[in-house]
Amino acid sequence: MKELDLFKNELNNIFPADQIKQKESMKEHTSLHIGGDVDYMVLPSSIEEIKKVVCLCKKYNMPYYIMGNGSNLLVSDLGYQGLIVKLTDRFSDVRITEEGLVHAQAGILMSKLSSEIAKHELTGFEFGAGIPGTLGGAVTMNAGAYGGEIKQILVSATVIDREGEIHTIDKDDLQLGYRTSILQKKDLCLLEATMKLSKGDRQQILDKIHELNSLRQLKQPLDKYSAGSTFKRPEGFFAGKLISDAGLKGFQIGGAAVSEKHCGFLINKDKATAKDFMDLIKEVIRVVDDKFGVILEPEVKFLGTFDRD
Repeated sequence: MKELDLFKNELNNIFPADQIKQKESMKEHTSLHIGGDVDYMVLPSSIEEIKKVVCLCKKYNMPYYIMGNGSNLLVSDLGYQGLIVKLTDRFSDVRITEEGLVHAQAGILMSKLSSEIAKHELTGFEFGAGIPGTLGGAVTMNAGAYGGEIKQILVSATVIDREGEIHTIDKDDLQLGYRTSILQKKDLCLLEATMKLSKGDRQQILDKIHELNSLRQLKQPLDKYSAGSTFKRPEGFFAGKLISDAGLKGFQIGGAAVSEKHCGFLINKDKATAKDFMDLIKEVIRVVDDKFGVILEPEVKFLGTFDRD
């Protein structure tokens, strides 16, 4: 039997049929609605399944990538030759204690987690309500908004490494910084996180969430396909202002464009390809560097094969 057939057989032994997809279009799994097909995609519902599939990929040298809701991901037009482990609602349990400890799995959407926390009258997570994507991505990049960020509330993180080994890491060892953590640096994937919040007034919490979400709707192109803020904030500057001051508001390559509402967002305006989007990123970086001597660093993640020269 061929090695690929052996891999498929073992994969079928780990997951029920409805948790395995083949030749799946990544356009359906990213907020940019861009990307070719992936060879295999699995939808785990437990830590044990995640551990087994990581070890299986290692055994057969199968490339794999673990993703959440795809809200910060640009997938190549050629797709991904390998296996995607997608952590979403099947892996999204949350448990909240009377002491204000929140234990949540990586696949839960930040918006859903915010709602669950509000029900328990806990404050400190309001900033996360409008952050797109899952808890896994938020912890990995130490996501933040409107003065709040993950590192302010995180207690510990349970992660899996490329060898399939599981570790629990305390907050002080997670190296949480601006849009970075040890998870990025060591290619670790979040499985579960524990956070500590304090008691608050439920109506005040809901009012704060509504206020921040209204601000987002006012300032960000939430009605367009995007991956959120495309670039990290350069020290001493704001990416969106630099792009605007460079005269790039509305600038378009193919179907990809700089948002006219917020220049820090590059959007899929009209059936953009991954090449359109990558070319736009490169051109924005070039123009801003030429005009202001500031090199923008993409915040969006790239998956698959790109010509990035």
